[in-house]
Amino acid sequence: QVQVVESGGGLVQAGGSLRLSCQASGTSFSFSAMAWYRQAPGKQRDLVASITSSGVRNYADSVKGRFTISRDNNRNTVSLQMDRLNTEDTAVYYCAARVFARDYWGQGTQVTVSS
Repeated sequence: QVQVVESGGGLVQAGGSLRLSCQASGTSFSFSAMAWYRQAPGKQRDLVASITSSGVRNYADSVKGRFTISRDNNRNTVSLQMDRLNTEDTAVYYCAARVFARDYWGQGTQVTVSS
């Protein structure tokens, strides 16, 4: 059974930084893509950033130049470095790992940016 576990959320002041980490496990197959999504209160869950096993990255326009996604294929981990955070980044952040066209989700980690 695939498991996905996030860590690293918390409270930070606007302009600060946070780093989220995610560990996927439970399969001997490689994850074709790993991604971070976020969901603010009353809003839908949106893609923040994704990265394929070959290292191709994709970012939401709202985070380009501020967030950096990286992954370690050997360890099945993905990280999200978030810099220059602003209050609009406040949300629950979810990690997703894709194997055989199926996405597995973590429980989410809260990121709160105070003004």
